[in-house]
Amino acid sequence: MKGDRSKAVTLWGFVIVALVMLSAPTLVVLGASFTAGNMITFPPEGLSLKWYAAIASATDLRDAFFRSVIVATICTAISIPTGTLAGIALAKYRVRFAAGVQIYLLLPFTVPLIGSGIGLMLIFGKWGLLGQLWPVGIACAVINLPFMIWAVTASAASLDPDLELAAANCGAPPLSTFLAVTVPAVTPGIITGALLMFILALNEFLVSLLLVDARIVTLPVQIYNSIRSIITPDLAAISVVFIAVAAIAIALLDWLVGLDIFLKSK
Repeated sequence: MKGDRSKAVTLWGFVIVALVMLSAPTLVVLGASFTAGNMITFPPEGLSLKWYAAIASATDLRDAFFRSVIVATICTAISIPTGTLAGIALAKYRVRFAAGVQIYLLLPFTVPLIGSGIGLMLIFGKWGLLGQLWPVGIACAVINLPFMIWAVTASAASLDPDLELAAANCGAPPLSTFLAVTVPAVTPGIITGALLMFILALNEFLVSLLLVDARIVTLPVQIYNSIRSIITPDLAAISVVFIAVAAIAIALLDWLVGLDIFLKSK
């Protein structure tokens, strides 16, 4: 009995330590964003919303944020059809180059991002596309597409093939079967992958740094350029905005798909 109690205490001790370590940076940034002083400190020097008002009126930060949203939207728009078709194909059919595709799916974890970024920079530079915004969205889609494919594959793997056979036996053509049976069945994976792609592209820094110029920087690059001189509380406030966007994405995921279903698919 005492052994079970000590085991539970030890386990919960590790859980609490892990939660504190994971949440501490967020809490520090959140507290620093409300400081009334002119320097970023924690604990904050009083409480004020002036730095949130400052970023709302800062044209450079606002423009950079909207550029990041454009990049994330382009990335998501490209990833949804590409990742959905690829994920369904990998889950339902024998793909000729399946081994090569599986290797590609490991690239985000095996190839340093700087290597992928330099390669894309050379390609887009050869085509004369550097300094434009839409190639950044394409680059983010290329680098992060495995996450979209994984999400769709997890949903497609649980699809009952008898449903598609039943639709075909009822006279539905292949396209109608795909749109009416297959796509609705993998919709949780599509939503999950789309949200992941949007957040990853919104926060992408290194690729954006390599592909844009000073005229059209995205928000992560704008923040990087700012902290090279001095770290001010408005940067903590904009970081909280990023955290809020991620929290909204998680809330949407829970509402549209359900976190329990998402976690089971992993």
